Amino acid sequence: MRRRDPDPAPGRRPEAAFEDTQAMLAAQARSERSPGSGPGGRSRRGRAGRAVAAEDTVISGGPGGPGGRGPGGRGPGDGDGDGDDEPGSQGWKRFLPSWKIVLASFTVIAAGVFGMIAVGYANTPDPSAMNRQASVDDQGSVIYYSDKTPLARLGVKRTLVTFDKIPRHVQDAVIAAENRSFREDNGIDFKGMARSLWSTVSGEQVQGASTITQQMARNYYDGLSQERSIQRKVKEIFVAIKLDKELGKEDILTQYLNTIYFGRGAHGIQAAAQAFFNKDVDELTPEMAAYLAGRIQNPDTFDRAENAKNLAPTQERYDYVIKGMALIDPGKYGSLPAKSPTAPKRIAVRNKDYYAGIKGYMITEVLRELKRKGGISQEDVERGGYKIYSTFDKRLMLAAKKAVQENTSGLSKEIHTSLAAVDPRNGRVVAFYGGPNFLKREWNDAFMSEKQAASAFKPYVLAAWLEAGNSLNSYLLGKGPIKAPGTNDIKNSHDIAGGSVNTIRATAESVNTAFVQMGMEVGLEEVVKIASGAGINEDNLQKSMKDHAFALTIGSGPVTPVQQAGGYSIFANEGKHFENHVVIKVVDRDKTVVLPETTQHTQVISPDSAADAIVALEQVVKDPRGTGRAAALSDRPVAGKTGTNDENKEAWFVGFTPQLSTAVGMYRQQAKTNREISLGDIEGATYPTRVWHAFMAEAMKGKEVIPFPPRANVGTDNNIVPKPTPTPTPSPTPDPFGTEDPGDDGIPEDLGDQQPLPDDQGCLPGDITCDSTGDDTGFPDENGDGGGDIGSNGGAPAAVAPDPRGRPSGQRP
Repeated sequence: MRRRDPDPAPGRRPEAAFEDTQAMLAAQARSERSPGSGPGGRSRRGRAGRAVAAEDTVISGGPGGPGGRGPGGRGPGDGDGDGDDEPGSQGWKRFLPSWKIVLASFTVIAAGVFGMIAVGYANTPDPSAMNRQASVDDQGSVIYYSDKTPLARLGVKRTLVTFDKIPRHVQDAVIAAENRSFREDNGIDFKGMARSLWSTVSGEQVQGASTITQQMARNYYDGLSQERSIQRKVKEIFVAIKLDKELGKEDILTQYLNTIYFGRGAHGIQAAAQAFFNKDVDELTPEMAAYLAGRIQNPDTFDRAENAKNLAPTQERYDYVIKGMALIDPGKYGSLPAKSPTAPKRIAVRNKDYYAGIKGYMITEVLRELKRKGGISQEDVERGGYKIYSTFDKRLMLAAKKAVQENTSGLSKEIHTSLAAVDPRNGRVVAFYGGPNFLKREWNDAFMSEKQAASAFKPYVLAAWLEAGNSLNSYLLGKGPIKAPGTNDIKNSHDIAGGSVNTIRATAESVNTAFVQMGMEVGLEEVVKIASGAGINEDNLQKSMKDHAFALTIGSGPVTPVQQAGGYSIFANEGKHFENHVVIKVVDRDKTVVLPETTQHTQVISPDSAADAIVALEQVVKDPRGTGRAAALSDRPVAGKTGTNDENKEAWFVGFTPQLSTAVGMYRQQAKTNREISLGDIEGATYPTRVWHAFMAEAMKGKEVIPFPPRANVGTDNNIVPKPTPTPTPSPTPDPFGTEDPGDDGIPEDLGDQQPLPDDQGCLPGDITCDSTGDDTGFPDENGDGGGDIGSNGGAPAAVAPDPRGRPSGQRP
């Protein structure tokens, strides 16, 4: 063993002792490098001298004596190989490894690291084999009006562009902002990583550590999450390197610019150009490009700052980008910092709510149809990049809104008016009015409010009557009440003098008893078959037939305005019915039609039955006693039917031309109780007919005047009640004073033309104000009371012949 070196001589500095020791070690090292060194590079002489100088004492360790080779002993020149038996290795230096060990360790570690890198790189899939992230190319969908102008844009704001559409200065701005070595690097930038580290330490705002290629890889490919970890970063680097080899710089930059988020909900450079400057990408100036490029760093933060009127952060980024552009291409952008030091003015944020006003109703109906017919959900629409072509005519949508609001503006806010217009030639819902503002009331009356059809249902009964082989000349009961199985006695709003009425007049004046007889004659099943074929909900029809029996014939079943507008198409279009729809077609981002328009139709009734039904429905508008006279258009033929139910709870007018079928319905919902209550004096012949006329006058403006088909006059007369005997006309009396008027009827000119004489009750023939039989209770109401006409409870005042004594004619209230 060794003993400790003696303390330095008294009065001698410790530093001096240390210096002596250092000199001794240096001399020893020289002697070890001299020729004749023994094993291990040391001379035996040097070892002896060092032992004396160090005053080492060797204690015999067993056989062999001092310096022996026996157990525990050492021979000349022996050592342990690491030099710790040298006096200079005492203290902290004994813990330092030799340079050989350090070098060997470094070599092993480096080999391991590079081996792991090689293995990792080899195991990284090629980008071409990697899946894109689910949301990487999400694009919002556009819903168009029928004229292909945009109605609404839903979902992610992104429009993909090709490289040739991206100007060079836009490319340069993004490169200056995010990766100035992009065009030269191999996908990674170690200098950029170092700069990123420096920015963290210094707080200086410089480029990020990730290259454009790395960012594209992270945002584009599945499996590269956004989490901050060494593993993710290493994998990102490997993918970036492979990307740089697989794709050209153009492809990488294009994918990057179509993927990256810029703020204001805009994904991709085209959407950003629209969101901030209302321009396409190829219209951007270098200044606009620099501003957008600067936003890539932290778009959400910049949005919040600008929304708070703090423009400093984006101005700072803009300044950084234009200076960078000047550096990468001084000839092209060198003057930019001096010429345009301030970021360009942006347009106001367009957080447009497409659901506001009447648009929300259109959008909602489109989305419902997509889900119902094509299985395309709202989420699919918001991400799928579809082009959705709706049936809605923008001009007619506004016309519908105007017709309703201008003609009902003085009514109670509790009264709801809806309108629907369908092209009978294809089933397209071209216009509707379901409410004033979707954001305030989402309920769409035109599509969702099912109300009793009242007498507006009678045309389906008429169609069943004609299809069964009965003619328009048939006579039916014109006087009530009438008893029908399973139904309370049904009355008329007014009875027909003589008690019988032909089919045409029964339609024009909406005589309940006549239509109940038609239903009894042909059977309710046939009526339901035709009405359901025309698009009326069959479940509702079956329920009404079960609950109200023959009251179904006068409109006890519920319908919507859209159903009614589409239902009357069987008269306007030769008995054909196309399914009502609001979507013409849907095209996906690959320009494939994924939901085509349905073009099949159902032949519900024969063309002859449709033609004869029109003859009767025209008289509703043309006959002076018709209930729908206010619907007449001055330039073309019109046919239709009014309807008003018990207590005036619902009021309708449904009418058509050969090109358009339109339904208008009204009801009143009490605000306090949310119950439906009476409309008061509103009937089908009043406000609904006025609204219909206002809309159709605008809708038909400039359209070709197409006549209805001529009367087919099919079927045989089926006089369920006796045909009335004609009343003989009295012979004219010669004018003794020679003052016959031009009519030459024998009555002096000052007394008016010859007029029919009143009957014994004082009623003139055809005067619907006479011989009324009472109220309108066509089927059991909620109290179980019976009734009469739920459909024609008073139309517009009927025209009455002038009084023979020259007094003004009477008018129905």
